[in-house]
Amino acid sequence: MSPTTSSMSKKFQKRVEDFTCEHCSVYVTGTGYTNHCPHCLWSKHVDVHPGDRNASCGGMMEPVGLVVKHSQRTIAHRCTRCGFEQPNRTASNDNRDTLVLLSARPHI
Repeated sequence: MSPTTSSMSKKFQKRVEDFTCEHCSVYVTGTGYTNHCPHCLWSKHVDVHPGDRNASCGGMMEPVGLVVKHSQRTIAHRCTRCGFEQPNRTASNDNRDTLVLLSARPHI
């Protein structure tokens, strides 16, 4: 892979996509930055790099912890199929009660 191709594949790719959550069945309207369900916080392993849709796994990404660093909150997701872990920023429309419950869980 050439350096140009490699650097292009790592660049964030904004995709405005609506979806039905495969974990809780809530319909989610995407913003182009939406990477998880705001109701249950689950995600899907579809990207190698944000927005590229190049992951072949397709497993469900369980929210396993909430990390706060420099006042930025990120949800730690772990793929239930392959074990891949990915942090995702919280969104303003995320369910606050679900975030509080997640913050009480130890991230292992």
